[in-house]
Amino acid sequence: MNKKEVIFILLNDFADWEGAYISTCLNIGVKPGNPIKYSVKTLSISKDPVRSIGGFKVLPDYGINDMPEDYAGLVLVGGMSWFSPEAGQIVPLIEKAIADKKLVAGICNASVFLGAHGFLNNVKHTSNGLEYIKQYAGDKYAGEANYINKQAVRDVNIVTANGTAPLDFCREILYALDADTPEIIEESYQYYINGLSPK
Repeated sequence: MNKKEVIFILLNDFADWEGAYISTCLNIGVKPGNPIKYSVKTLSISKDPVRSIGGFKVLPDYGINDMPEDYAGLVLVGGMSWFSPEAGQIVPLIEKAIADKKLVAGICNASVFLGAHGFLNNVKHTSNGLEYIKQYAGDKYAGEANYINKQAVRDVNIVTANGTAPLDFCREILYALDADTPEIIEESYQYYINGLSPK
């Protein structure tokens, strides 16, 4: 089966834990042994190494100038660089992904970045708190009426989450991508939340 790529956007000081569950579920299957529909790739501003908050150094598969046309979605992993000027170079990629009706997902400060560029004004969404997104997203954010105070929110192809919700973020992305059956997606979520419980 030809697997579609899901591209994880990583900037310096990215929050490595915020993408870990999603990438694992996509790369080896939501339930190991089940069909794998997607492959995981990484992208940054350039193909130079980027370092996570936790000290992992990643060599991106793509820079912004050599990203493929055919992919399933973009996952913006949170971190400390989404308020930097260089992050603005990602905006055209998001505009095109939304226009092409592809998945766009942002967690923590990456959700604020989506708000700061007007991408959340007309969709239901969440972030690190309403006051937080209003403070840091600035004047282009006009989505207060669509803000939902939940761990993660999915509105068609847009998924957002706060920084304490990597598992909820993962679950909503898996649903948006139809990565497995709803039963298997829920089973995976419960497994990670509750661990191995006695039968």
